Amino acid sequence: MAYELHYWPTIQGRGEFVRLALEAAGAPYVDVARGAEDAGQGLPALLRCMEDRTQTQPPFAPPFLKDGDVLVGQTALILQYLAPTLKLVARSERARVWTQQIQLTIADMVAEAHDTHHPVGSSLYYEDQRPEALRRAREFCATRLPKYLQWFEEILARNPAGPRHLVGGRLSYADLSLFQMIEGLRYAFPNAAQRALARTPAVVALHDRVAALPRVAAYLRSERRLPFNEQGIFRRYPELDVDPG
Repeated sequence: MAYELHYWPTIQGRGEFVRLALEAAGAPYVDVARGAEDAGQGLPALLRCMEDRTQTQPPFAPPFLKDGDVLVGQTALILQYLAPTLKLVARSERARVWTQQIQLTIADMVAEAHDTHHPVGSSLYYEDQRPEALRRAREFCATRLPKYLQWFEEILARNPAGPRHLVGGRLSYADLSLFQMIEGLRYAFPNAAQRALARTPAVVALHDRVAALPRVAAYLRSERRLPFNEQGIFRRYPELDVDPG
């Protein structure tokens, strides 16, 4: 039975972290909201699932995943749920907890990147909060972005199994998520990301190894991989790509 991934149909967003794990593992899945609406699929199906009052454990927002009668929301938790079956996490409890800690740190960084263009409120247009966005972006580009990337660089260096992966000696969902985060940062903050990544060569090398994985590379070339745009988490507003110098 194929997994059902529910996410907005026109953006990568947080759903892309789940999608990459499914693609890298070669797992069968249906991207529900990208289906044909006139066949009872697509976005209405996503909304119906969210509004189904018979559910005792409804999701708050996409992404969420249906696996038979199991419904799981929140990106990090979906990945934690899928990882043992997809073989994207080590068997030991200690390694699993560490992998989830890394994933949650990635989620923190993604949230901070988003908040550069929506620092006051997500319901407001970017144009309604430009002064606050510029102030937030200055701090993100100068301090937060390099601080996060240096932490990932450090844990790669400290990995007892070597710096090819974040956890142990094989691919995990955290590796895939770090790849996606770097992709987003390079899109939204090309100059700030280049400066910070120049000081984190192990992070760049990991990104490049993930991109070269056969299933990931095939996915990146496919129409299933949507381009970044200015409706998602990572948005390119050149005035926010601040030079801290």
